[in-house]
This record gives sequence, structure tokens and C-alpha cells, in this order.
Amino acid sequence: MSSLLPTSTGPLQGTLRVPGDKSISHRAALFGLIAGAPCRATNWLDAADTRCSLAAVRDLGCAAEFGDSTLQVAPGPWPKALAGGGKPRTLDCGNSGTTARLLLGLLAARLPQGGPGVLLTGDVSLRGRPMGRVIDPLRAMGADIQHMATEGRLPVLLRGADLQGIVHRMKVPSAQAKSALLLAGLQASGRTEVHGGGSSRDHTERLLRTMGVELEDLPQGGVAVTGGQNVGGFDIAVPGDPSSAAFFWTAAAMLPGSSVTVTGCGLNEGRVGALRVLRRAGVQVTIDRARGPREGEMLGDVTVAYGTPQPFTIDAVEMPTLVDEIPVLAVLATSLPGQSVITGAAELRLKESDRLALVAANLQRLGAQVEEQAEGLVISGPVRLKGGTKSAPLVLETGGDHRLAMALAIAALGAEGRCALDAPGCVDVSYPDFFTALDGLLAGD
Repeated sequence: MSSLLPTSTGPLQGTLRVPGDKSISHRAALFGLIAGAPCRATNWLDAADTRCSLAAVRDLGCAAEFGDSTLQVAPGPWPKALAGGGKPRTLDCGNSGTTARLLLGLLAARLPQGGPGVLLTGDVSLRGRPMGRVIDPLRAMGADIQHMATEGRLPVLLRGADLQGIVHRMKVPSAQAKSALLLAGLQASGRTEVHGGGSSRDHTERLLRTMGVELEDLPQGGVAVTGGQNVGGFDIAVPGDPSSAAFFWTAAAMLPGSSVTVTGCGLNEGRVGALRVLRRAGVQVTIDRARGPREGEMLGDVTVAYGTPQPFTIDAVEMPTLVDEIPVLAVLATSLPGQSVITGAAELRLKESDRLALVAANLQRLGAQVEEQAEGLVISGPVRLKGGTKSAPLVLETGGDHRLAMALAIAALGAEGRCALDAPGCVDVSYPDFFTALDGLLAGD
């Protein structure tokens, strides 16, 4: 069922706090599985994706409680509960690639040997996404992972095995693959080195260090861990998610006279590439009360205000720092004078949807000048986007992808005419209150 999107004839004004960082929230739940002491995370994100990680922790027999935005996980004898005969325990990861890939690393050495194992699966979208970049190196470490359908895809059956550390070089920087190998290496014999991480997110390294794990930084973004270390607990406050904030920042960058402040937002260097692009696009960006590292993560209050628009370029080098923001930055490019170029973005074709294809198709339907390329987009502007009428709105295709749905909602703000989304509910994956927050800014709250 489609949903009519709001429009704006004036500036966007206000201050808000976005939900807790999704990447950190996943890890706060899942790392409780290997902790030797209680774990606590305030401002934990309660959304469809992170609930998959929380459900997995509980299904594995760990005690986990959530209430008043606080997650608490207590250590327990969960592997023993999976020993003996019977059927494999099924863990449904839903649409969450982070849940699936991190569980592969966590479970590969943790499950009891000789037991029935664990079957990892997910929804139709997740079962179509590649897992080989995690599974192949885990198998090289000795992991017992059996594909139950298509090679390199879920569902897979994991059984307990003794792992040996390896030296692995990633062809594509991936925080999820790097994290899975570090988690497996922490439970393996010897030393595990992961190279090729580049500018990928380092939330796993920061949280593991908070838990007392010793990691070694290697050249060019590599990292190493030695197995057999004791792992403690943590008590952290999850910062606001910069990927969620980026939608409102971009809206402010598109609408003259706008100014939006997001308080308590994460400022991890691997996550704020979108702010650097906004500055290059002539947008005014101010960071106040920058503080940290708090439990390993920087945070601050970020204000974005309309400036002097100019086109931007994004290349493969900085892609890991803003990969989730590409859809909404593409929307921004339609309002900028000249040609904006996005390259090195092939990874977007492997997300919840083919984001490159759907971004291009939707923006073209709105009247934008967009050229879809194999690994990016070329967008010429400025163009006034055009929708339909209130009684017959232009229905935009989300592909069930939360990032795309929110980006298209921002596109509709400044469009002439009315637009709707074919599946607005998909925003629940990462930001259930997105439309409420957007309405508040439109009202100047």
C-alpha cells in the first residue's frame, strides 16, 4: 500500500536526536555472546534489523533484556544448550546482513563439536545476498559450514570446529567481513590477520578493545588478533546514527534557508564521509560539543545549513565511509548546478536492493538527468523534480529498501506535485520513527 509523502514550500528548521547507531547496536547485542561479564548499552536502537540480532542472542540461550532504550546481556552457558542430538537450531536473520555475517564468525568456533549445529537463514532478500566473502575465509580457518541451497548464499548449516588463525587479504573493504574474521580469530588457535580493510568501519575493533581484547593495528587499515584471550563486558552509550541523520542533513542542504541540528550524533571517522561531501557541495556544516572517545566512539552535535550549492564527486576510496548515504546524496545532486559524479559504488548493487539501479530509475521518473553506470551515477542539475497530483501521486519504487525509501522521501520534499512510496513500512528496518521526525522538522519543532 502506497503512502503520500509530505512536501515543503519553506525551509526545514529544528533540532532532533536520531536513533542509536545501527552498526554499534548490532554489535552490542551479539558480542554479549562471547563476553565474560555483563554487557549494557543505553540508547540501543530498537528496529527490525537489530531485533534480529537480539532474537538470535536469546535463541542461543543467552539472557538478554531490553527496556527504556537500554539493552542488557548477561553471560551464560549458551553453547552447552546446543550440545547433544536433535535438530539444528534455526536462527532467522530476517533482512539483516550484519546479523548473518557476524554470527558466522561468532559461531564458527563456538558451537559444540558433534552437536546438531545451527542453521542460519533469512528472508528472500537476505538469501539472495553474497556471503562468500565471509564463508570462504572462515572455511580456510577450518570452519564447518555447509550450504543448504546455493553456494555463497544463505541458508547455511554451521557445526562446531577447531579454527586456526590465517592471514587474509580482502579484495573489497568490508566491515562485516573483517568483523566476522576477527570474532572467529579471537576463538581460534594462533594469530589472525585481516588486510585490506582500508577505510571500512571500525566499530568492532573499538568495542572489542572496550571489552579488554588486545588488537594490533597493521599498515593500510589492517588488524590482527591472537586467539584465546579473555573477553570482558562493557557499559556503553550508543551514539546517534550518522546514516539516519544524513537524510535530514541532506534535506537542509536542498531547501534554501534551512538549518537542522542533530544532537549526540556519532562522529566516527569511518562514518562521516557524507559530511565531507556536504562541505564539498557548498553546504554549511558545524560540529559543536565534540566529545570522546566515549567507550571508543566520538560524538557531537552537528548542524547543517543551506549554503552555496556546487557539484561534488565521490570515488571508491571514500565509499566505505558513506556507502549507506549514496542514495540520499544522489538526491541532493539533482539540486546542484553542474555535474556530480559517483564512482566505485558497485557494492550498492548487493544491498537490500540494487540501489544504483533503483536510485537512477526513480530519479529519472521524477525528471532528473541521471546516467546509471556499472559502478556509479552521473547526475546533472539543477532540476526541479516533478511528481503527480494529490489524487494521483507518482508512486516511487523502494524495492523494500529502507535507505532508498527515506532518500526518496527527501526527494519528494522539494518536488513539484505529490509523490508516494510503494512500501513506506520498510523504514522500520533502521528508523521506525522517521516520518514522525520529518513531520516535526517540517513543523519547525
